[in-house]
Amino acid sequence: MNIHIVQHDARSLNPEENLQWILQELESQSSHEALLTVFPACTLCGDPVFSAVAYTDLQKRAQSALQTLVDASEHRAFIIGMPLQIQDKGLCNALVFVQNGAIRGVVTKKYLSPNEQKYFVRGEGVQLIEFHDQRIAIGFYEDLKELGKGYLEQPDVVVCCGCNVFDYQKPYRTRYRMRKIVENLNASLVYANRIGGEGSYLYAGGSLAMNAVGSVLAQLPYFEESCATVDMQLMHTVVEDEKPEAVELVYKALVMGLRDYFRKNGLQRAVLGLSGGIDSALVCVLAADALGAENVHGLLMPSQYSTDHSVRDAEDLAHNLGVAYDIVPIRPVFDQLRESMRPVFGNLAEDVTEENMQARIRGTMVMSYANKFGALALNTTNRSEAAMGYGTLYGDSCGSLSVIGDLYKTEVYQLSEWINRDTIRIPQNTIDKAPSAELRPGQKDSDSLPDYDTLDGILNLYLDEVMCEDEIVEEGYDRELVKQVIRKVRNNEWKRLQFAPQLKVSPMSFGLDRRWPIS
Repeated sequence: MNIHIVQHDARSLNPEENLQWILQELESQSSHEALLTVFPACTLCGDPVFSAVAYTDLQKRAQSALQTLVDASEHRAFIIGMPLQIQDKGLCNALVFVQNGAIRGVVTKKYLSPNEQKYFVRGEGVQLIEFHDQRIAIGFYEDLKELGKGYLEQPDVVVCCGCNVFDYQKPYRTRYRMRKIVENLNASLVYANRIGGEGSYLYAGGSLAMNAVGSVLAQLPYFEESCATVDMQLMHTVVEDEKPEAVELVYKALVMGLRDYFRKNGLQRAVLGLSGGIDSALVCVLAADALGAENVHGLLMPSQYSTDHSVRDAEDLAHNLGVAYDIVPIRPVFDQLRESMRPVFGNLAEDVTEENMQARIRGTMVMSYANKFGALALNTTNRSEAAMGYGTLYGDSCGSLSVIGDLYKTEVYQLSEWINRDTIRIPQNTIDKAPSAELRPGQKDSDSLPDYDTLDGILNLYLDEVMCEDEIVEEGYDRELVKQVIRKVRNNEWKRLQFAPQLKVSPMSFGLDRRWPIS
């Protein structure tokens, strides 16, 4: 049996726009040559939909689009995902099986995420449908846990429709899960997953097909719209099994997320502060790759504490990328602000207050450029800094999108070195030098934070592995240091809640996955 697999960037809350590309796909020669076309989950209305799905106007628009697809399905069969009101049950996240001008079956999602539980009722899970003398088990990715060794009915083919939010571990977990299902059931398998960026949420694609012995028959690319028609009866591997490195997946995810954020919000230009440091350099590269260097502008804002090499490193980066920039020293504004506050501060010694003034001046300058030229300000804070509250609210935290806020500092270095693997785009001195905010003479990050290798090791165990203090100490870390890190992470939840939305690439992102009481 030939099955046509489609992975596409579905537009959230726009069933009319999605309907048009779905119809075009169904009219393609590849789709016509297949017995069945499989789309990802949530294709008709996109994902996420959040509270919008509870409004009847969106439900009616989705239902109208579905009816158009049903009317156009003569001599065709396909599976499409959408929110669907089911009589005597309620609103379900559904997969609709359409064949020859009629709805043959409806599969409703059983294992709902916490967000979905607010709007959808629990469904029935995986369903078996007879189709061309084949028993097809159809289900959402999250419901496939039911297809274990104890599954009572033996399918010939498993069709999994996914809408899986990306993190850098997900592709490997997904591949392992699919292979186990094939082994347990001795059935061939099709997995269709969407791609695209919707705000913080990124979708990787990576759809695939396996035969009943676990050979990969088709592997669709990650982070690209693609489709493939597969003969599920083939018994030999016909494609190379793509297993990209995690660092490459993260790069592609962030570039796609940036590009889609701008495209779907009708934006074109970006601005960011270029300090000469590794974080702003990485964000600048990602922005240039996503938007084109001509649409990215850098502001170099040196203070009296900035070193000559920091300005030079920032200029070298801009020249390497072809990004335009301006140099706007902040000292005149800083001196005036200190003088203005002198009657209030009196003879109090300078401290972190004056450091924060500089950061907020820079934030104001970046936001002012964004306002004047219709650009979007990009935030350059990394996950390690966000975890520890190492950054100035309304200063470092300024920006409309956090590009690397889900990458630890050590991961920032790894990605930067990967970007430089063939040619130097980020100046080597930017990678090699000790990181510093340069808000006072001789300042280094290490004055306020542990060594990043140590810090990120503790943060990974605490945030991603969900280990408590005693468990982290058992891994070999100093107890007092662990206590200090955990305390700072907890005490700075209030600050993170005021940060820009971030592109999610880790399994446990701040705000999206991990929340903590403020008080």
